Amino acid sequence: MSRQIKIGNLTLGGGAPIRVQSMTNTDTMDTRATVEQALRMVEAGCELVRITAPDVKAAENLGRIKEELLKRGCEVPLVADIHFNPKAAEVAATLVEKVRVNPGNYTDRNTGKWMAWSNNDSPLQGHTVGANHYSPEMEREYQEELKRIGERMATLIDICKRHHTAMRIGTNHGSLSERIMSRYGNTPEGMAQSAIEFAEVCRQQDFHDLVFSMKASNVKVMVDSTRLFVQKMHALGMDYPIHLGVTEAGDGMQGRLKSAAGIGALLLDGIGDTVRVSLTEDPEKEMPVAYDILQAVGARITQCEYIACPSCGRTQYDIQTALKEIKEKTKHLVGVKIGVMGCIVNGPGEMADADYGYVGSGHGKITLYKGKEIVKRDIDQKDAVDELVKLITDTITH
Repeated sequence: MSRQIKIGNLTLGGGAPIRVQSMTNTDTMDTRATVEQALRMVEAGCELVRITAPDVKAAENLGRIKEELLKRGCEVPLVADIHFNPKAAEVAATLVEKVRVNPGNYTDRNTGKWMAWSNNDSPLQGHTVGANHYSPEMEREYQEELKRIGERMATLIDICKRHHTAMRIGTNHGSLSERIMSRYGNTPEGMAQSAIEFAEVCRQQDFHDLVFSMKASNVKVMVDSTRLFVQKMHALGMDYPIHLGVTEAGDGMQGRLKSAAGIGALLLDGIGDTVRVSLTEDPEKEMPVAYDILQAVGARITQCEYIACPSCGRTQYDIQTALKEIKEKTKHLVGVKIGVMGCIVNGPGEMADADYGYVGSGHGKITLYKGKEIVKRDIDQKDAVDELVKLITDTITH
């Protein structure tokens, strides 16, 4: 289990519910549009709203956005998304509850020396990318850059401490530093190692309100790098919360399936404290998908759940219509599990962990179950859905 941190009034990690977040796609300088979109996101279930801050002016405007949200009665924590401007992160950290930074923001950039050395130029002899060893001279330079990273981050860390601002270290597959690329290549190992180095920098400065993420559009890379980071982190005695998401997943069914595959796999491993489903759609459409994923893996129950067979030649009633009607009349029953099965051959066994069952027992006939116990046999299909709803309602009220 991860450590628990506070992001404004929200608890993250340490057994708290897995939090659902999303990101605005408005111009941050357009305060009204950003506030209105944030409110729609919160209405859809968003618990953390991330807003881009590409420069200092945008970072400063986060304060006005926060003020307007509070005036509207919305206390959702805000996250400033920083990519290339460390100064913007420092400003934002005084105004919002969390900042997201990329390790690449604080490394030596575009020097050319690391890639030259990785191509077997002096002082690196016999090295190939991923070999994980350097000449003594290059190893000293590697450690010197780590020291410089700590110095560059010191101001931001100090601000976060003073303002009780959390930080997400977000490693992206496509933006690893030259130094990491030269040693590990553009690999899950490189992503995990980059994040571990920043975890060490923060730990050395006694800052622990941290969340980490390994983002990639490739599901396998995202899953492998996250698992590897968690292994490395635990080996070093760290237990920071993890943010999950497949970045640039796309839209429609593809975006949903990629997100479900990556996020779901890690949740089933017991990894993950907050999720973001990245869709090329209006951000408020991401929350239902996130909650569906959490429900599917049993990580956070927010809906009624249905176990329904695909039906076969043994099914002697209109199961598709029945399921649709049952879902419409029971969708408000959060945490209840209902089995809708075609026949008595496999139905009772396959819905064994359901709270209630609706099972075909003959031509147009339905048998109702409460748990594994038969309650009513051979009800006409036209009456069976209402009988099921009455059974559930009577049980809940008594």
